Amino acid sequence: MEFNSYLYLGLAILSILLLIYVYFKTRNTRSLLLFITMVGLGYLIEAVIYNFGHSYQYYPKLIKYDSFYDSNMGAIASNALALPAVATFIAAFRKNWIWILSFISLFAGIEWAFLKLNIYSHNWWKIGFTSFGLLFYFPIAKLFLQLLSNPLKGKLHSLFLFLSIGPLSGSLHIIPIMFFTSRYYELDWFNHRSEDTTAFSAIYYICVCVFYVWIAKLHWKYTWLKYLLTFLLMLLVTVVLKKTGILHSLVWWDPWYYLLLPVGLLKITIILSNRLTIGPPKKA
Repeated sequence: MEFNSYLYLGLAILSILLLIYVYFKTRNTRSLLLFITMVGLGYLIEAVIYNFGHSYQYYPKLIKYDSFYDSNMGAIASNALALPAVATFIAAFRKNWIWILSFISLFAGIEWAFLKLNIYSHNWWKIGFTSFGLLFYFPIAKLFLQLLSNPLKGKLHSLFLFLSIGPLSGSLHIIPIMFFTSRYYELDWFNHRSEDTTAFSAIYYICVCVFYVWIAKLHWKYTWLKYLLTFLLMLLVTVVLKKTGILHSLVWWDPWYYLLLPVGLLKITIILSNRLTIGPPKKA
């Protein structure tokens, strides 16, 4: 394992430990739900500025055969662990602006250090952009926690349900591709196949999450019909993508994984939907 890898893994481990600390200090599942929601928000932002905008590049040296997939691992360490974990800490303990500005300074310092160590680079991005974005990201976490303290209905319910299922859907879609080269998407959007695959995977997971939210909230007498419809729709999508030359499966289990995964994710979406509708348990 290389020096780069240790730094990124260290950042990831510290983030996980912080999240564990928050949960055991608060003993509140809302903290975990907030964390997932903030990851979902981060994924949407990254889809724009990183997947399509190619704002920056990470070099964790965890995936040796493809530099862009390797960069994705760095993005996961930062945007799926470090930033949402700190946002959850700030919201759960109701930290004030002094804490928020301190953490923004810390992340600016980490970004600067990673740049100097050549384990991270900017294309058109600036450290100031990160700091400016965190001025909104961290306070939004505090707002989200307040909203999650009550039962959600209507558009707010749909929004939080989408943000909650997004990280699971997005991660479980792209990770097998990166580690097992199970498939790729060919669209000629960018110079490299892995860039096309990452960008299209973002569109794929966003669209399928909209479907999960829609079907989970339908009041059907027979719930099993929802799972059947999900399977058949994903089968249709798979056939269309293959016929148009966009999807290329490279291992035998690839189609089955991406047909059965949505069925499992729909089950999780329904559970999350009920959790958001009921709200947190009342204290005795």
